[in-house]
Amino acid sequence: MDPQQRISTRRRSMVLTAAAAGAAALTQPLSVLAQGADEIVIGGSIPMTGVFAFAGVGINAGIQDYVKIVNDAGGIKGRKVKYVPEDTGYKVDVSVAAFKKITSQNKVNLYYGDSTGFAKTINPELDRNGSILMCGASFATELNDPKKYPHQFLVGPDYTEMFGILLKHIAKEKPGAKVAFVYSDSEFGRDPIDSSEALAKKLGLSVPIKIMTPAGSVDVSTEVIKLRRAAPDYTIFHGYILAPIPEFITQGKQQGMQSKWMGTFWTMDSSTVMKMGPDGDGFMGVMPFRYYYDTEKAPMLEKIRAMRPEYQSTAYTQGFLAAMLLLESAKRTLEANKPLTGDNLKAALNTIKDFDTGGLIGVPITISGNSIPVGRVYRADMKAQKMVAASDWIKL
Repeated sequence: MDPQQRISTRRRSMVLTAAAAGAAALTQPLSVLAQGADEIVIGGSIPMTGVFAFAGVGINAGIQDYVKIVNDAGGIKGRKVKYVPEDTGYKVDVSVAAFKKITSQNKVNLYYGDSTGFAKTINPELDRNGSILMCGASFATELNDPKKYPHQFLVGPDYTEMFGILLKHIAKEKPGAKVAFVYSDSEFGRDPIDSSEALAKKLGLSVPIKIMTPAGSVDVSTEVIKLRRAAPDYTIFHGYILAPIPEFITQGKQQGMQSKWMGTFWTMDSSTVMKMGPDGDGFMGVMPFRYYYDTEKAPMLEKIRAMRPEYQSTAYTQGFLAAMLLLESAKRTLEANKPLTGDNLKAALNTIKDFDTGGLIGVPITISGNSIPVGRVYRADMKAQKMVAASDWIKL
């Protein structure tokens, strides 16, 4: 083979190698190649399986639907939105691995986290990364601290604010009432208890008893006897989803208790409350959003009902609203011609003042810190199989 021929053979193999590399690049997900400035990515640690799957499935559908609405309307400042979720099974280590995987494969500016544990664990990484604004399923009071958690926010009131909304309602309905707190022996359960006891006293209410039980406890007969002796006018449950709330109510009623029974967000989905059966009639609690079937004017709910004619859970609404607020922050940042950094996105979120969520929350909202301190008390009507409003919207 003469030298000339050798060179052309080598050149041909180089050209072929380059072509092969080009072809290989095309088999990469196009999203990774074409992303750059064109897409706004929402990553998600979503518990599609495991103990919290009932919420994860709803959250995932809510985020998907809002992203579809935005993309169908042309995106944000001409950019399409891409949602990249991973199932976490509601485990912190799996959630952290999902975060690393999603952020290594995409340029992520917005993120949805599945738990308080994850929010706290990933916080130093968010600060280091500097380009992500995050919210999630947690309403932990600790996260409601812009200094400690500068790139995170809560999609609603924190747990202490939820108690505040309930206590304000109680103080108005029955001044001087006795209020019992029943909560789970978990970080979630203990979160609002001490500060809420102080607030109750400030509102002229008394807290004659606080009862802590294991998270999914079934035998609560001894606790019910203690509760009956304290004779509260209201009993607030926190740190549970369903069990042991029905057991407390049924046994309490059998023993002649006259207490009104209340819960916080994760107990208040319509399908959860309806599982309490006839004894759950009149059960009340705090809800930051409107229910799927609410009849008051809410154009965004009408859109949701048109997209999904069957009942959607309050977790769905929480995911939907999370996507709305994350993307509103991105929109405001881009409109101000600023780069999508964590600081800029959070600053943009904090310019949200008297914002209309399309009626998902019944009053315009303002986000001055890390939470949305608004909610309403709803009551279970077992005959109608619905939650009905028991108060106006309460702002703290």
